[in-house]
Formats: sequence, structure tokens, C-alpha cells
Amino acid sequence: MSDQGDRVETMGARLLDALGPIVGDRGGGLHEPVFGGNEREYLAECVDSGFVSSVGNFVTRFEGELARFVGSNNALAVVNGTSALHLALVALGVKPGDEVIVPALSFVATASAVALAGATPHFIDVSYETWGVSPEVLSAHVRDQLVWDGERITNPATGRPVTAVVPMHTLGFPLDGIGLRRVADNYGLILVEDAAEALGSYKEGVHAGLAGHASVFSFNGNKTITTGGGGAVVTQDSELASRLRHLATTAKVAHPYEFDHDDVGFNYRMPNINAALGLAQLEQLPDLIGKQRLLHEKYTGLLDQSDFWQMKHEMPGASSNYWLQAIELNQAYAGERDEILDACLESGVPVRPLWKPLNSLLPYKHSPSAPTPVAESLYSRVICLPSSASLV
Repeated sequence: MSDQGDRVETMGARLLDALGPIVGDRGGGLHEPVFGGNEREYLAECVDSGFVSSVGNFVTRFEGELARFVGSNNALAVVNGTSALHLALVALGVKPGDEVIVPALSFVATASAVALAGATPHFIDVSYETWGVSPEVLSAHVRDQLVWDGERITNPATGRPVTAVVPMHTLGFPLDGIGLRRVADNYGLILVEDAAEALGSYKEGVHAGLAGHASVFSFNGNKTITTGGGGAVVTQDSELASRLRHLATTAKVAHPYEFDHDDVGFNYRMPNINAALGLAQLEQLPDLIGKQRLLHEKYTGLLDQSDFWQMKHEMPGASSNYWLQAIELNQAYAGERDEILDACLESGVPVRPLWKPLNSLLPYKHSPSAPTPVAESLYSRVICLPSSASLV
């Protein structure tokens, strides 16, 4: 066997050995839901009542408890995180022909929502510290690459207006939302925070997502809590919340019987049966986050003392939900990432890389983009580990 083959075998075996005390032969998925509360009771109540669609007591209760948990004035539950982003962008005034700044390192939904709004994603790099957009990166890009005339930003390469920015809290690691809002306000940018993975994450004691004009969360089956499929938009702006709710409910004008619609709306409201599941999950959220943080401590004890990689930790002043645990391979081993992934997967250990940089994907490879060396480097070196709360 070649020296490289020996080295990969050693790294793969070492990672598997380190994961063994936590994962064992359990298999399963990368992040599986935990149902240990009132899920069956609430679902049965929902079915017995007959209210299983977009109207019902559980939707109202879930929205209220979600708003209370994150500290927002308003929350709107919708069918998934992608629709939440799309809805927020449209409600805030993003229009066809606009460009929207998006991190190159994110799940594809961040860019897809921009495209669904008729706008064009405009990609920028992320920071090594948070793996997301930093105020410094955003400010430098606007200052050095775009044109600000005191009223609006224009991309000189395309002539299109740049009207919004959608930073993403990667793997639940919270961004500097206040710093990003300051930059956004300086340049008249709409700020929509993609906090799909960050429910229960905080920066300086403030929940992720509260700095934006709006923020979105996801409750897919692999998130910290799940509604099966679902998402939410939160905002401190009650007028915007009314606009979001109206557009999400097919823009129907209130009337005892007439079907009158005053705008192009969307059928995005979360069904009551999904909200019933979500409410039971939300009741357990502090415990689930505590377990994910405990899992991080266990992984740190097993994995952090390595010549090959280091664990990804929260930054000072931040508290992460550790939605996904991750290691970052040292640069010398970046080329061996795939063989390490293959070794783990062949042994039944569900590991994954980060997403391919969005500016490299076929639908977006011709979209405007700054150089993105950090996103590319992280993609080549990060391995996400089994992260279910049930592992502790």
C-alpha cells in the first residue's frame, strides 16, 4: 500500500475508533429526531378534532411558543424553510432583476429562495471564525466591489441593483447579527437571516436571527426539533408580520364567504398536524440542546487531541446549539477527505461533507461571485459527524 493509502487508512481507522464509544454499531442518520414528549398525545388530539390542515389551535400555540422562545414579537409557521426564505424576501420587497448577496457556503435553499423571488444570487465568501458571512467580509465586498451612490448599491459588472443580504448561521454557529445589521443599514440593504440550523443558538445572550428585518428557521426531520416538514419566519416588525401572514395565506382578503385576493400570494401556511408535532418538540428543546452540547463535549474529549483534525467550537460570546458536530481536517489532509468519508460510510457511520460551494453548482455557476477561497477550503476539509441528541 502506498504511503498515502497507509495514511488514509490510519486516519479513517483513528476516526472510527474515536467515534466508536459514541456511535458504536448504531448506524442511523446524521441527525435523527427524538420523540420523547407529548407527540402522540398532541397528534391524536389533532386528528380527533378534525383540524389537520392550515387552521387549528396547534398552529397558534406553536407560533406563540416559538416567538416566546427566540424572543421575537412575531412568528409565522410555514411549510418549510425554503418557503420561509422566499416569503420573507418577497414581503420585504426583493424584486425580479435585483441581486441578493448570499454566502457561497450554504445549503442550496439559500440561493434557491432568491431565484424563486426572481432575483439573482450574488455570492461572497465566509469567515474561518464562524463559517458564515462576517460584517467585515460584507462591508469590504460592498466597499471594494460594488457601487454605493448614497441611496442604493449597484453591481457595476451587471448594472443590477443589490438590495438584500441573506447570511446563514452555518451548522448552528451564530453569526454577529448586530454587526451585519449595522452594515446592512449603512448601505440600505434588506437583511434576512437564514437561521434554519440555529434554533437555540445565541450571540452575546441574544437569540440568532433577531438582528435581521426577518429571520427563518427550519423544522425538517433532521433539525434540532422537527414538525416533519416545516419552517417559520420571525420578525420584530408587526406590520411586516401581517404582510407575511397575508401573502402566506394566498393573499386572501378577509370576508365571510367571498374568495377575493389582492396580491400574488402563496399557499405556505403550516398544517395544524405538523404544528402539533412541533409544539411537543418545542417543549423539549432546552433538553435537546443540552444533550447536543453534551455530545460536543464528549466528541471534544475523544477527537480534539489529533494531528489530523480539530473540532469546530463556538466562538467567544456565542452559544451554539451544535446542530451538527464537525471536524476540520488539517490542510495537509484535505485531499484525503473523500477516502475518509468512504471508510466511515462503509462501516455504517453516517458522516457527511459540507455543501458544495453554491457558486460551483450548475444553476448558479454564472451568477455574480466574489472569490471564495475560504468556502472552498472548508468544503474540502470539513466532515460532519453523527449528531443526534439520542447519542448521549
